[in-house]
Amino acid sequence: MLEAGTKAPDFTLMDKDGNTIRLSDFLGKKVVLYFYPKDNTPGCTRQACAFAASYEQFKTQNIVVIGISKDSAASHLKFAQKYDLPFILLSDPELQAIQAYDVWQEKKLYGKVSMGVVRTTYIIDEQGIIEKVMPKVKPDTNAADILAYLAGEK
Repeated sequence: MLEAGTKAPDFTLMDKDGNTIRLSDFLGKKVVLYFYPKDNTPGCTRQACAFAASYEQFKTQNIVVIGISKDSAASHLKFAQKYDLPFILLSDPELQAIQAYDVWQEKKLYGKVSMGVVRTTYIIDEQGIIEKVMPKVKPDTNAADILAYLAGEK
């Protein structure tokens, strides 16, 4: 896991519409960068829908929300359309950002060990410095926990 106070690694990835997006494009804005395992799975869908439900609150605070998984841009497009997701979804099939942010880790499920994305959220400040790291977040409360933190409640 990267630590608060370190410079957020820049990356260049494709969004759901085929546009090239760089983290450095958002210098001057606070960024909520969340990594999740897979589109259209129960936990990831609940997490994305919670961000969508809170999106106006993020927008009014001039905060950019970006979700990253290793799914394809086409998968992201279908996911965003199906659940009306208004924020940026980036495709990272080569694990460029996923590995740079140290969220590609060993996971155990039903006794089986495999590598995968550990659900993690980074809050990055306006200068591109990691302000807060939220490892192993809960899908249902991640967005609310971030808003509470930003409001000084956590």
